[in-house]
Amino acid sequence: MSEETDTMTHAEAVERIPDRDLPEFWVGDRKGVTDQLAAIDRGRIEELARSPGDRPIHAVTYGESTDRDRRANYNSAVAARDPTRYVDRGERDRPVVFLLGPVHGHEVEGLTGLCNLLSVLETGRDLADNERPTLRILADRCRLVVIPCGNPDGLARFEPRSLAGMTLTDLEFWGQGTRSDNRLTGYPDAKGHHPMTGDEVDFLGCYFDDDGINPMHDEFFDPMGPEAPAILDAVRREAPDVTLSLHSHAYPPGFVRTSYVPLEAQADARAIHRSYNEALYEQDLSAYDPIEVAAESGSPPPYFNLLSAAHHTSGTLPLLHESAHGLADGYSGEIDHEGILEAQFALYEAVLRHALDGTEGGTA
Repeated sequence: MSEETDTMTHAEAVERIPDRDLPEFWVGDRKGVTDQLAAIDRGRIEELARSPGDRPIHAVTYGESTDRDRRANYNSAVAARDPTRYVDRGERDRPVVFLLGPVHGHEVEGLTGLCNLLSVLETGRDLADNERPTLRILADRCRLVVIPCGNPDGLARFEPRSLAGMTLTDLEFWGQGTRSDNRLTGYPDAKGHHPMTGDEVDFLGCYFDDDGINPMHDEFFDPMGPEAPAILDAVRREAPDVTLSLHSHAYPPGFVRTSYVPLEAQADARAIHRSYNEALYEQDLSAYDPIEVAAESGSPPPYFNLLSAAHHTSGTLPLLHESAHGLADGYSGEIDHEGILEAQFALYEAVLRHALDGTEGGTA
């Protein structure tokens, strides 16, 4: 790998992509998503929206919806002191679990996980041809809503297909892009210019759709892009018990606290995080410390994001998961593509078990 730098051109970034054969189960581009959607038979596919680049955003659902007609939207029902006027989750035959694939196009670890999950739901086997009976049993006891990719424009811009074995500099180039003088924009500076448009932008990082919108930080009350409102509309209709949004970073896999949600919801997320960590440790994988439960305070204050909006749209338990990219110079410990996939499956099992807790089938 070439010497690390604060600047990079697109040609230099492409030159740094390793010459390698990725595992057959790995899905790091739009073709992999398209191929998996073409194999759907048991599930029902719906196109939720089209991106600024005219690329479809699909949802795949499994299990019937049993909700009755609603008398109020969520925030009005809460104001009436009766959330069941929006939806009575206690009357459902099965919990609803909403799985949102990457809204940042370079964070393909979650994309790989969800495409392998879809394969399990269809055939009982993942894309490496391994049987996953426990996961299939748990999933079949839920209604699942799976959006494999929440930002197809950003995914189309991601050329390495995987950042495993690459560096933090590569992550910054492909993730957040560069300025007109080829300086890496980096994190968190990429969130200080939104939409990411104008003459000062050179390479538009995969955080963004083709209009420079980061769906995680759209203007939710007056949306700038189509992705976030389409996702939130699906959340509103489904009223999921749990919403899991899949991201990736340079550290071990784990959750990030969602701000502006009740302390009880944060405590539930922490409990899932602990169960998930136990599963990671059993597989000798590193784990991120469990999230803290905290009220909002500080200057600047914590940020309100797509998961915060999902909670206030539907009352869902919001979970933001960060996978490990597996960078050569990151802090995620030793993890390869196989380990990344195993961590994804451990995550899904932990979330599904929590959703099923207290119902028949909670222990498979």
